[in-house]
Amino acid sequence: MKKGCKFGTHRVIEPKGALPQPAWKIDNDMEIYDNEILINVQTLNIDSASFTQIKQQAEGDIEKIKEIMMDIVAKRGKHHNPVTGSGGMLIGTVEKIGPSIESKTDLKVGDKIATLVSLSLTPLQINKIKEVRKDIDQVDIEGKAILFESGIYSILPDDIPENLALSVLDVAGAPAQTAKLVKPGDTVVIIGGAGKSGMLCLYEAKKRAGISGKVICLGHSEKSIERVKKADLADEYIVADATKPVEVMEKVSEVTDGEMADIVINCVNVPDTEMSSILATKDDGLIYFFSMATSFTKAALGAEGVGKDTTMIIGNGYTKDHAKIALQIMRESETLRKIYEELYA
Repeated sequence: MKKGCKFGTHRVIEPKGALPQPAWKIDNDMEIYDNEILINVQTLNIDSASFTQIKQQAEGDIEKIKEIMMDIVAKRGKHHNPVTGSGGMLIGTVEKIGPSIESKTDLKVGDKIATLVSLSLTPLQINKIKEVRKDIDQVDIEGKAILFESGIYSILPDDIPENLALSVLDVAGAPAQTAKLVKPGDTVVIIGGAGKSGMLCLYEAKKRAGISGKVICLGHSEKSIERVKKADLADEYIVADATKPVEVMEKVSEVTDGEMADIVINCVNVPDTEMSSILATKDDGLIYFFSMATSFTKAALGAEGVGKDTTMIIGNGYTKDHAKIALQIMRESETLRKIYEELYA
């Protein structure tokens, strides 16, 4: 059996020397190397920015969505959206484990897992797309995938339905990073707070900021905000277009008495929201861009252009214990779990 690099560089076709995620094309042959895990894939959870773009390109047509997805994988060997640069994650069953890592993993053949690394770096074959659930960004397929030795995963829990666990784990980095960043007394704005990752961030922010803090949910519609209000996930609620920075700034200023936010967490799935995040933040505040639609150039040059001295963090889908933290929210909050079961399971 062929020996592979722990990071999967042996799979890179173009350009040579790159890591699998930024590579344009990788080898998706399903004959495993000695340090790889073969997964029989059940469901893909396409990340929100990517699936929104695909739906727009397909004009909502299910068959066109299937064609676009199949084309991406055929050309790139992975589901790496060439427009957004993002992927998603999957659930499936362990089919085979390379001999050099059998003693290093707690996995065994037959385990059902969710991969916690992006589809944008995961070798993938799709033989058939069986169902597209376009309202929750999930696609059931017949296919296989490879998990590299360095790849992280979560064995699916028994007490949470699979589709619900998949939806939560897809955005697990956001609430876990929120838990690390928010301190007692902080004023926190969650842009896209009524969305899948946003509501989890609201829950963690409210828990961490405490009674002396203030958590503000910014959503794009009254309908989505109403759902969050009923769950009592925030202290203040704002309906605003996150692509209109002055409007956002004025509304945040109004509910913070001009103080603005200590921390802004951006969870939206559309581009051009960088300046709303920046203008909503105090001069010495912090912005966490979890959104995969974020442009580093727009954020960096935009902050410079308005003279804002803020710390800006690029969202990292991984942080220690992020899967445990995200799934625990579903166990702690019966109200939030019901919302997620209704919307995403």
